[in-house]
Amino acid sequence: MRVIEIFQSKQGEGLWAGVRSTFIRTIGCNLRCSFCDTTYASWRPEEGEDLAVEEIVGRAVLLGNRHVVLTGGEPMLYSELIPLTEMLAERKLKITVETAGTIHLPVKCDLMSISPKLSNSTPYDPDSFVRLHETNRDRIDVVRRLVSEYPYQLKFVVDQPEDLLEIEEYLHRLGDFEKERVLLMPMSTDVTTMRLKAEWIVAYAQPRGYRYCPRMQLEWYGDRRGT
Repeated sequence: MRVIEIFQSKQGEGLWAGVRSTFIRTIGCNLRCSFCDTTYASWRPEEGEDLAVEEIVGRAVLLGNRHVVLTGGEPMLYSELIPLTEMLAERKLKITVETAGTIHLPVKCDLMSISPKLSNSTPYDPDSFVRLHETNRDRIDVVRRLVSEYPYQLKFVVDQPEDLLEIEEYLHRLGDFEKERVLLMPMSTDVTTMRLKAEWIVAYAQPRGYRYCPRMQLEWYGDRRGT
């Protein structure tokens, strides 16, 4: 299983924001999102390490955190995620899997953090990556299955007000979901932009029973790797 980094930090997004966690980041992704903030693990993957599941678990346990976040890239690309999550669960660790919701694996998971990709994620360059991305990004059948099988959050990246209509259309297609598990997160790499977008996102989310999802890692650490 190819891993580019294992580090500890605080979860900056979602229902478990603020929780001290160990992050295990895999290499590789089947999407090419325009706003990707981990291009070193997806758009332009660096070499990383090819690690056995036992080695990954050992490094994670040494860091001493009760919560573990499996992220990428797209961790669901790896079938090794199944035994990895099983071994972490055997050690009574709380597991979050961060995924775009395009692939299903029968993993052990305490929180499935699903980030469906809207049209605002399409890469700008008109090349094969656009076709790859558009072919893979909308797998609502997979998302329905994940929502039915796991405790979940649905985290949407919002750039412009028109994205909100697309989110509503997506949720209508999804069908069965809990509104309080829908998180609207501003597309941003700096605190100023995040706060400006927060004003209209919060105004939209609260009356509808959705949650505003800040990117607290920007507040705490800025836009940098390993956080």
